[in-house]
Amino acid sequence: MTGYRLAACAEMLFLDLPFVERVRAVHEAGLEVEIWDWTAKDIDALAATGARFSSMTGYTSGSLSDPDGADELLRSAERSLAVAARLGCPRLNLHGGALGPDGRPLNPVEVTTPAMWLTAARTLERLGRLGERAGRVFTLENLNTAVDHPGTPLARAADTIALVEAVGSPHVRLNLDLYHAQIGEGNLSALVERALPLIGEVQVADVPGRCEPGTGEIFYPAVAAKLRQLGYDGVVALEAWASQGSALALERFRRAFSEPGPGPA
Repeated sequence: MTGYRLAACAEMLFLDLPFVERVRAVHEAGLEVEIWDWTAKDIDALAATGARFSSMTGYTSGSLSDPDGADELLRSAERSLAVAARLGCPRLNLHGGALGPDGRPLNPVEVTTPAMWLTAARTLERLGRLGERAGRVFTLENLNTAVDHPGTPLARAADTIALVEAVGSPHVRLNLDLYHAQIGEGNLSALVERALPLIGEVQVADVPGRCEPGTGEIFYPAVAAKLRQLGYDGVVALEAWASQGSALALERFRRAFSEPGPGPA
């Protein structure tokens, strides 16, 4: 028996369907549902699907590490919290820098300065207070800068761990994305153990290609065994493209995280 629950990102699966039907398909497969930007979506229709929403994007504009953008990020986070309440979604996701539609940072940087670190920590503290009042959790996601998000500040798992530890709020946690971590840092079993007290959610995809487990180099049954050994009882979410169809991708994901692995990784 696993202690964690499984979810999948409707943005990357069942791409031939309208978005509401994608959500319904993930829900009918027995998984919780993740979504990204909510601004162009029919929130009432999403709520009517009966899906359990696990995570959504927690901001639509602004910047975590830029003083000129921090106030705007807080304003967009408040709007996102109102949508999260309508969907019953407990977690709202953040990044070290604002991303464009293609995943590239809107304001790429070569060097993360001490001032950016300080601004990010202070902004996260303010977000933590918003989350506490709303009964929600903001999660800070690590990203890779080698393939998908070059120039994103505060992107490594080591960066997100340091920031969440510095803030020290139960309403600011990690979205530990193991696809990004494998590209940027590797050593996933040790990373999971190091990050465990701070994790709000775990996301997975295989490397290379960002498809479902079993299509690349990561042996996810060992990661699953490590999570069970550590007693992780949160959400593990598939944020991946389907290599050969979405139903098969969900089955491979479920198999990797539901069957007994080879023992602790």
